[in-house]
Order: sequence, then C-alpha cells, then structure tokens
Amino acid sequence: MEEELKALDENKTWSVVQLPKGKKVVGSRWIYKTKFNSDGSIERHKARLVARGFTQTFGVDYKETFAPVAKMSTVRVLLSVAVNHEWPLYQLDVKNAFLHGDLEEEVYMQLPPGHPQAQNSSMVCKLHKSIYGLKQSPRAWYAKLSSVLEKFGFKRSHADSSLFVRTGSVGKLVVLIYVDDIIITGDNIDEINTLKHSLHQKFAIKDLGVLKYFLGIEMATSPKGLFLSQRKYVIDLLQEVKMIDCKPARTPLDSKLKLDLEGEPLSNISYYQRMVGKLIYLTITRPDITYAVSLVSQFMHAPTEAHLNVVKRILRYLKGSIGRGIIMKNNGHTQIMAYTDADWAGNAIDRKSTTGYCTFVGGNIVTWKSKKQNVIARSSAEAEYRAMASTACELIWLKSLISDLGFLSNKPMSLFCDNQAAMHIASNPVFHERTKHIEVDCHYVREQVQSKVIQTTFTRSHDQLADVFTKSLASTQFQRLLSKLGSLNPFDPA
Repeated sequence: MEEELKALDENKTWSVVQLPKGKKVVGSRWIYKTKFNSDGSIERHKARLVARGFTQTFGVDYKETFAPVAKMSTVRVLLSVAVNHEWPLYQLDVKNAFLHGDLEEEVYMQLPPGHPQAQNSSMVCKLHKSIYGLKQSPRAWYAKLSSVLEKFGFKRSHADSSLFVRTGSVGKLVVLIYVDDIIITGDNIDEINTLKHSLHQKFAIKDLGVLKYFLGIEMATSPKGLFLSQRKYVIDLLQEVKMIDCKPARTPLDSKLKLDLEGEPLSNISYYQRMVGKLIYLTITRPDITYAVSLVSQFMHAPTEAHLNVVKRILRYLKGSIGRGIIMKNNGHTQIMAYTDADWAGNAIDRKSTTGYCTFVGGNIVTWKSKKQNVIARSSAEAEYRAMASTACELIWLKSLISDLGFLSNKPMSLFCDNQAAMHIASNPVFHERTKHIEVDCHYVREQVQSKVIQTTFTRSHDQLADVFTKSLASTQFQRLLSKLGSLNPFDPA
C-alpha cells in the first residue's frame, strides 16, 4: 500500500482539497492481487487503489469510455510475420499505466484508507490523472500512449488501432499494445533498444525481455519455430473442475453427436456458463476445440445435463492434450490464404448451417471461426457461398493489416473451397431461381473474386482443413487435419 501511495503521489495523480459545494464524490478502495509467472510460481503480491467507478454519472464525471485493445488475431498475425522475418520479440509492462492518463473531466474521489488525512471527511482527492476503476481511465491511458508513439514517428494501423508501425531508413519497428502490456518487434535491434529507452523516459516501464508469456499465452522458441500454448491455463481449469485425474478422450466430441433442447435442466446454470466462458478463452491457441466450444455455447441460456456432459467430454479431451498449441514456422513469406467450409443444415434444432474457416499468413494459421449461420440455407451451395462471404471479409481485413505492416502484395489471396457450385456463383454474375434470394452483402465475395483480390481454388473434401470447424470428426481424420493446421502437442511421442 505504501508503494502504491508513493507512486500516486510522485505521479501527481491528485491534490487534496476541500470538497466544493454541490460536487459529487466517487468512492475508493484497495484491492489485492497475486501475480504469477508462466510456470505457476508467485511473481509478486500487489496492492492497488481503485475508484468506485460504478458511482460515476454519465455527463457529470465521465463522457466517452471506449478504448481499443489488440485483437488476439492481430497478435497471432504479428507473431507469424516476426517469425517469417526472423525479428526478435520483446515485451514491456507499464507500471501503474492508468495513472498516466490525463483527465478532461472534474472528478473528486474519497481519500483512500491509509492516507494521513483520511479521517477528515471534508477533504477529498481532486483527480488530475486517471486512476484504476474510473470509467474513462482505459481511454485516457490509450490516448496518452498513442500520442507518445505518434510523436516518436509511429503510424496507427487502420486495421487494428492497437498496432503502431514506424518505417524508415533505419528499418521497421512495430508496437502492439494491450492495455499496459506492450509487444515490440522489428528488424533493427538498436532501434528497438532506443525505443525502450524513450518509453522509459516517459513512463515507468518494466522490461520483461524476450516475449515468453502474454495474456496467459505461453510462448517457446525452438528450431521448429515459435510455439504458442495455454498449458498452465488448461491445468488450472482441470483442477478447478476436479477433473485433473479424469480419463482422457481422443476427440472433443463424439463423431455421431447430435444435441437438442431436450433433457433435465441444470440447477446451476452459471456453472455451465462459466465453464464454457473459460473454454472460449482457451480457443485463442486451440483451434482443435473451436467447433466443440461453439456448439456448447449455443445452449448458454438453458443448458441441460446432456449439454454439461458434452462440456465434460471437451475437458476430458483437454486432459489428453494439455500441452497442445499452435506452431509458427519461418516459411519465408507473408502470403495470405484461407480454407472455407459449411455443414449444410447440420443443426438438428433449426436446420441452420455452420460456417467454418481458417486463415493463414506466412504459412501459419492466424484466425479461425466456427459459427452457426443466421439464416437457413436452401442448398449446400448456398451454405458454402455464405461461408465464402464470411471468409472473404476476414481475408480483406488481413490484407489491410498486412498492408499496414508494410507487406502489401498484388498477388490474389487464395480461398480454398470444396464446393464447385458455390465457386461458380462466386465467379459468375448470374442470378437465377436458386440464388436470387441471397442477400446482396453475400455477393461481396463475388466482387472480390472478379477484381482478382481473391482467387477461389477447389480442394478435395479429404483435404478441406476447415472441416474441423464445421463438424465432429472421427479421431484419425481429426488428428490428420490438426497436423496440417499447425496444431500440435509437443508432448506426444514422435
């Protein structure tokens, strides 16, 4: 607590004043947290003073609150680009980041417990800087950091506002920010060190060295490439649900599984929702469970015992694949491609289809999705075409991101599909009885194909990598496709 109060005082976060007549006071409190290393050992214990932001009133003591954070897709794209160009990856942590943000509003806060004048009820803190807990603090911090980076010559990415790039005669530097966690990479180590020093002069920076642990993602470099996993997260999850000693399963789902709304309702819905929420976060490095998690997510409002059993099946699969993750290899390029698929009318409840896709940058998987389509497709071709449209949007975003990083290519992006009819619709501007009802926005993919931004390529169903995102597969096919996706378990026997 003393260390935190000292930091607040040195930062000139507030001044102690008499509360002006008619002004509202925001409460304050201390919270305590233990921070862990990637191996589970305790890094440090921390006390943090926070404002009770829930007592703020819109238009009185706050206005705008939105602040961007890096998309996990952007993190994976940046890692793939760095690996393909053999760039070093470093991580910084900004101490008391929110305290650096400048407040535009007039805000008064209750003196914190432990402050020498805390017993005087008429005295309050007039805040000059943002503080943890205020609704506008994340926005104020982002504005401060981004303005500093822009003064250093960085340009903000149009594809992701948390990505900043500087290109010049001395090389390329890239900065990615996620609140107070910063990734730095580039092709000039001297420029990286200069940037670290410059940031240290502006903020209290902790240099964490080579990137190893970011937002719960463990990263390990080997001759094969950069391996991303959430091994500790899986172990903690299995221990939490008391399944650390359960019998492992070979796949996340039974290949013949069909879920419906029937069954005994769960008495504790929040437990189911919490478990599924944790599984959703795990899909950051686990494309292998994405379809299964998407499936159980569809029953969050009214889960049954049958649905919970499927969640437990996923956990049993995790028990047998604790160390599985994705590998980023140096393939010597930054080309973009994707696989797209759809399971026509696969949902037994409403007969809607499932869209599945995965995209690659530099030969490494960077984004993937499994999602039930919004409308009922009247044919397999329509279902596949709708999936192609969703994938096309993802490809265009990736193209924009790669362009912002300075690697724009005029070569068409390859989109692999296993449905000839859908490819025909995408390549030919024809409207007939079987396609005229498809919404105009779905024809976005046709526009991109005709302008040669995207090139559709046929692939056999046997080689359709997006299959793992649209249906439950038998073990042999499942494992074969995972290896092609770059999803592997280093602890598996060779």
